[in-house]
Amino acid sequence: MRLRQGQFSFLPDLTDDDIRAQAQYAIDQGWAVSVEYTDDPHPRNTYWEMWGHPMFDNPDAAAVVFEVNECRKEHGGKYIRVIAFDSTAGWESIRMSFIVNRPADEPGFRVVRQEGEGRIVRYTIESYAVREPEGRRYA
Repeated sequence: MRLRQGQFSFLPDLTDDDIRAQAQYAIDQGWAVSVEYTDDPHPRNTYWEMWGHPMFDNPDAAAVVFEVNECRKEHGGKYIRVIAFDSTAGWESIRMSFIVNRPADEPGFRVVRQEGEGRIVRYTIESYAVREPEGRRYA
């Protein structure tokens, strides 16, 4: 199973040159670029760990690629993504998000069925990775 989140998720993995091009586009738009990582890739987990600080006023995408590679050195067995935040009034939101690193084995998700009172049945999804404690999900 290959996790499909963010832009470019149906394309082959991005090269450093691809990452640089997309980061430069975001910088040219005036967006702040950040690098984040997680071992819980649930689609509703929007709170990934930040790698360093957001790169406000950074004019060069090479710095983004450098930070991605530094994050890979320490968290190469986890998901890493690049995000671009638009602070323009009226937007003030993430405008771009794409995965730049994946664990070697992506275990996928399972459907969890919950039965409630009466005949109420609710379904949710859960990552197989969360069966292991944090920090040991991708050995």
